[in-house]
Amino acid sequence: MNQNLKYRHELKFLINRHQYYVLRQRLRGLARYDEHAGTSGEYYIRSLYFDDINNSALHDKLGGLRDRRKYRIRIYNQRDDLIHFEKKIKTGDRIAKVKERLTRETVDAILAGQIEGLNVPEKPLLLELYREMKQQLLAPRVIVDYVREPFICPNGNVRITFDKELRTGLHAVDLFDPDLRPVSAIDDQLIILEVKYDEYIPEILRAALQMEGLKQQSASKYVICRKFLKTNAWEDY
Repeated sequence: MNQNLKYRHELKFLINRHQYYVLRQRLRGLARYDEHAGTSGEYYIRSLYFDDINNSALHDKLGGLRDRRKYRIRIYNQRDDLIHFEKKIKTGDRIAKVKERLTRETVDAILAGQIEGLNVPEKPLLLELYREMKQQLLAPRVIVDYVREPFICPNGNVRITFDKELRTGLHAVDLFDPDLRPVSAIDDQLIILEVKYDEYIPEILRAALQMEGLKQQSASKYVICRKFLKTNAWEDY
């Protein structure tokens, strides 16, 4: 495990609307909304995921490999004033993330296949993206959309998120396409609950998350959307 990375625990659950309402009500008395959520308590996330010519990120997840990585470009609330290129690294149930801010011009160049501007030694993550695209034919694969409702608790540095309305952009790879019409990738009654924390979850918070029928499971939004494309004959991997 890379000691220079900050790893956190990550737990995922697929819950229904009833479970969501109960858990949200409990959390409102124990945690607070992330300040980035604004007055609505939610914000909109759109990510463009990349994979190589062998679909390694997809198959490593489906194969249950302990050590995995994914690359994505992420924007918020459909705006282009804050854009990140991110690498998510997973080892068991621990995750780490490194990111680099991008400009709209850089993203447009990447989508157009013009990647020489990423060959920047002083920005190792962008240099890694450049090499992956050149050597492993890493390329955009799928857009993943959802609405996030985030709660945070300073004790244990716990972050609990409800990710709703999971949608995919089919073959679209333009994050800023005004005509993009994402379609539901799972039943709209299902919500992905994620719990991230450093070393512990406060006992009162852990108790609040206990519910009959709530079981930890794999719930990769990237994989769900890729499998949706395959099921609907939009893609063959």
